[in-house]
Amino acid sequence: MALLITERCINCDMCEPECPNEAISMGDSIYEINPDLCTECVGHYDKPTCQSVCPITNTIIIDPEHTETQEMLWDKFVLMYHADKI
Repeated sequence: MALLITERCINCDMCEPECPNEAISMGDSIYEINPDLCTECVGHYDKPTCQSVCPITNTIIIDPEHTETQEMLWDKFVLMYHADKI
């Protein structure tokens, strides 16, 4: 499942530099997460680092439009970082 930054975002700039996949960027008015790059930090951290550093509770949530299983997230991570070894 990709994550989604909600309208609660205050543009504090904490999440964007912490994303290991560079999936977070500034949108029109708030930060956005590219679902094609988001692995919920699978392969990097035990839990999504963007959620860990966000100062506003429940601002970064699971994106209901982009649901993926844990296995799918692992596959995406492997393709992003280890495709040359497959």
